[in-house]
Amino acid sequence: MSDRWDREQVLGLAPDAPSAKAAGGVAKPGKWAGTGCDAEAVWGECQGSGKSAYRACVDLTEPAFRCSCPSRKFPCKHALGLLLLWAEGAVGTGPRPGWTAEWIEERRERAGKAAERRTASAAKTRDPKTVERRERRVDDGLAELDQWLRDQVAHGLAQAEKASYRVWDDAARRLVDAQAGSLAGQVRGLAAIPRQPGWPDRLLEEYALLRLLVRAYERRDELPEGLRATVRSRVGFTVPQEEVLSDGERVRDEWCVTGSRDTAQELLTTRRVWLLGRRTRRPALVLSFAAPGTSLDASLIVGTEIDAELAFYPGTPPLRALVAERHGSVAPGRPAGTSVQGFLDGYAAAVARDPWLDRWPATLEDVRLARTAGGDLAVVDGAGDALPLRLGDPWRLLALSGGGPVTMAGEWSPRGLRPLAAWHDDEGTVIL
Repeated sequence: MSDRWDREQVLGLAPDAPSAKAAGGVAKPGKWAGTGCDAEAVWGECQGSGKSAYRACVDLTEPAFRCSCPSRKFPCKHALGLLLLWAEGAVGTGPRPGWTAEWIEERRERAGKAAERRTASAAKTRDPKTVERRERRVDDGLAELDQWLRDQVAHGLAQAEKASYRVWDDAARRLVDAQAGSLAGQVRGLAAIPRQPGWPDRLLEEYALLRLLVRAYERRDELPEGLRATVRSRVGFTVPQEEVLSDGERVRDEWCVTGSRDTAQELLTTRRVWLLGRRTRRPALVLSFAAPGTSLDASLIVGTEIDAELAFYPGTPPLRALVAERHGSVAPGRPAGTSVQGFLDGYAAAVARDPWLDRWPATLEDVRLARTAGGDLAVVDGAGDALPLRLGDPWRLLALSGGGPVTMAGEWSPRGLRPLAAWHDDEGTVIL
């Protein structure tokens, strides 16, 4: 039987605060019938406002969720409420009903077919003729981008302030045609810069970084292996998961899940989950993607710790990883943070190896909320060193800390630190 999670782990799966609150309202045994669980699944029927009960079940191995209610949230309040009952020991073991068994079997079958498709796709991308054709298209696309960047600077930046989005969108579309998808996303994102304060310096900086990437790709054969992998990834070349699992660097540790953030772009939602090794002190980034109507990977819960072996993608510094193998059960976990100066030293070392690094995980120990001389929010450690915050609403963090020190984890970018989670001795984990 799988170890039962605690209440915090379950609520950590909620897509938002209202869902977590609503789950408590349905986590009452009297609202449920036909509940049961085994080593891989939990199921039950919850009476709703209509005549028919909602059938909810959870695949504990990922986890994944299914409910017959009309909610578009994943997981919905019924799945969360069922898990809360299970965590409290109010759901007994038993045989799966047919509708649960059918769903679990369909998921396993789809997963097997998806693995077969990935294997076939990876084999196709390794075909020498396909590789050569892709390389030529990317070479041509980056040569065109190089000329476009020169034109932007030669004509001056003043015109960018009133330019339409089409200026950058057209350049991005040409990169998509050249199969340089990652670069296309970066170019498309430039359109928002001229609408921000201090935009000329920022836009010129982004143009310079793009030009540096173009030049690095042109000289890729002269680069060290790790940097070459980073450059190829920034351009848009991907490494199949099977190759990462078979050939990637493996690191086993107790990994603390320090933060998670979802971002939506066009028709794809991306979830970034940050981990920190307790012994190795290495950061790791696990990505998952979901199209509309599908759920993201929810197996890594902020505020927990897993004994696992991660397989890292090639690059410098190695950051993105896959969970290759788990050992033991999930347990509550609080990461060990560092000082502001310690974080900045690590970040500087990372940027020296990857100048295109746009975000880096931060886990800070004993920091307090403060206001800068200009009135902006910041976190300050015991040495008086501070980092600016990107935080629209500080009240939840203030309520947690009460003005006292907390451990805080977040994403750092040149525009400031975006808090993702915080830990307090009395309050435990709070997702921000």
